[in-house]
Amino acid sequence: MTTPDGHGGGTAGFPAADPFSSAGAFPLPSTLSHAVTGARYWLPPQAALAPSAAPAPPPVAFDVEAVRREFPQLHREVNGRPLVWLDNGATTLKPRQVTEAVGEHYARDTSNVHRGAHALARQATQVYEEGREEAAKLLRTRDTGEVVFVRGTTEAVNLVAQSWGRANLGVGDEILVSTAEHHSNLVPWQLIAAERRARVVPIPLLPDGRLDQDAYRDLLGNKTRLVALTHASNTLGTVPPVAEMTALAHRWGARVLVDGAQAVCHFPVDVTELDADFYAFSGHKVFAPTGIGVLYGKREVLEAMPPWQGGGNMIDSVSFGRTSYAPLPHRLEAGTGHIAGVAGLRAALRYLGSLDREAATAYEERLTAYATRALSAVPGIRLLGTAPGKIGVLTFLVAGADPMELAGLLDRQGIAVRAGHHCAQPALAAYGVTSAVRASLAVYNTAREVDALASALYEAVGV
Repeated sequence: MTTPDGHGGGTAGFPAADPFSSAGAFPLPSTLSHAVTGARYWLPPQAALAPSAAPAPPPVAFDVEAVRREFPQLHREVNGRPLVWLDNGATTLKPRQVTEAVGEHYARDTSNVHRGAHALARQATQVYEEGREEAAKLLRTRDTGEVVFVRGTTEAVNLVAQSWGRANLGVGDEILVSTAEHHSNLVPWQLIAAERRARVVPIPLLPDGRLDQDAYRDLLGNKTRLVALTHASNTLGTVPPVAEMTALAHRWGARVLVDGAQAVCHFPVDVTELDADFYAFSGHKVFAPTGIGVLYGKREVLEAMPPWQGGGNMIDSVSFGRTSYAPLPHRLEAGTGHIAGVAGLRAALRYLGSLDREAATAYEERLTAYATRALSAVPGIRLLGTAPGKIGVLTFLVAGADPMELAGLLDRQGIAVRAGHHCAQPALAAYGVTSAVRASLAVYNTAREVDALASALYEAVGV
């Protein structure tokens, strides 16, 4: 039998399975059949089906070992065991190109950006703005003025809430927020809603982790001002039909903000196709450093937003009588940005762009299906979130095992997972739990690592 990475599957006490079929030791759950049919779930239906409804071609071969060679951390040991990094939902590892870019900036090319008259300032500015161009390319917008640098998704959402929200929300207005959201796409809306006397209204989940589309349609109305959606849930892996939900929101005149922190690393994103008014992601979830992220906004929406923070870089002219502001995107980027972080982001996005995204996404889909079959076979396990087309996030409980203790047991075998509420307490509450274990996959993970996780879980339950 062959695993998604081209190697034999199976470990002691853990049966081998063919990850490319729905047969074998681990039957493929029907709810995941979408993930292995080749359907491009990240695009709107009309784009996914064009130019014809012909079956998708066979997946292109993907060399995961070549990818792994670019990530030094994958080749270290933890507790005397080879590291198995399955905590990608919290942060992804960094390829050598990123660490070299950050090191180069601090070792040779340190300078502030913009305004400087010397060579190093010009060089740093070029790198900084090339980082913006790479982010625009990733999101498939041609207007780099629509790309605002922030510290991460959390700051991006707070910027929109405090600027757009303060200017546009009033008494009785409603903000629809999905129950699958990370706290960073919920708490900022609660804060501004309390200030503006608006309401935050949850979009409920179905048992498999999908957003309840019938309930969503019923919730939309004349009071809806904004819809906040995840593009991929950090806890359930759900990929909602964002384009369709955005179109519905726009019919009611509402704006839509999409949290893409968990999406951009796993599948291509096209903000034009999605038609989202705002889209945010964090660099450290897509191989880049921490402390850097991107807020995309439609130009006409950003132009109408007042500055959130004041200071250097965001001004045109200043006097005690009157201050005028710089054009986009600088008007929303007060102060000195994370210049080394942008250098790392540029390198990370160029690295991502060097991969065959179609082949990489197909590989992750097959690996997710394989991991789902493997974990489903563990006695006493309960998987949370089985929506069709989900990304490689496997959140689970094992009967009789405390999540934190289970994560500690896995750590002793070199397997890094996350345990707790995953900054998504409403999502877990929908399943009647407060804590769970999460294993999250990335493009450099392998079926061998999934086997190691499943084998350790078998051991934990005494099989």
